[in-house]
Amino acid sequence: MTSTDHRKLPRRRGDELTAAIFAATLAELAEVGYAGLTMERVAERARTGKASLYRRWSSRMELVLAAVYSTWPEPAEVVDTGTLRGDLLAMMRHNAEVLAGPAGEAMRGLLGDVLADEDRMVRLRQLSRARGRRTVEEIVRRAAERGEVAAEIPPRRLEVGQAMIRQQFLFGGTPIPDEVIVEIVDDVLIPLFAK
Repeated sequence: MTSTDHRKLPRRRGDELTAAIFAATLAELAEVGYAGLTMERVAERARTGKASLYRRWSSRMELVLAAVYSTWPEPAEVVDTGTLRGDLLAMMRHNAEVLAGPAGEAMRGLLGDVLADEDRMVRLRQLSRARGRRTVEEIVRRAAERGEVAAEIPPRRLEVGQAMIRQQFLFGGTPIPDEVIVEIVDDVLIPLFAK
């Protein structure tokens, strides 16, 4: 990678710069993995200065989490297929696809890096946005409006699908077979959310 003086490039700000940094982070993850990722290389690839990264994220862990989260849609933006089953399958398939790429490798590396350090593990929990749970809440809310499920689902049930995908990802590897996703949805989630 050749060094470029970012000060001589057109100045980017806001969403444009953030998108470039996230793209550079994911590209670095794909190329060198979490262990090899440095803020310097991300800044160079994004054609910006390290200060631009450190103003937004105080550590490599925070940058990587933000880049990984950028690959998932916001809960309200999740696809609406018109059925609970279709929505759950779409969400789980998307998650499996993301986990099969650089974001998944980043999550493995990140977990390996922070598990031995209680302070960093606490910080990781703080940074977790519970996006998966909020996405399932949105899917279930829509299903309740259609009359497919009860309006009140016990909160812990909303975490089951994400937990099963994480389990498969961590111990079964990637890509996660589609038949596993279908089994999770049909044999576990649909009965779990049934009226």
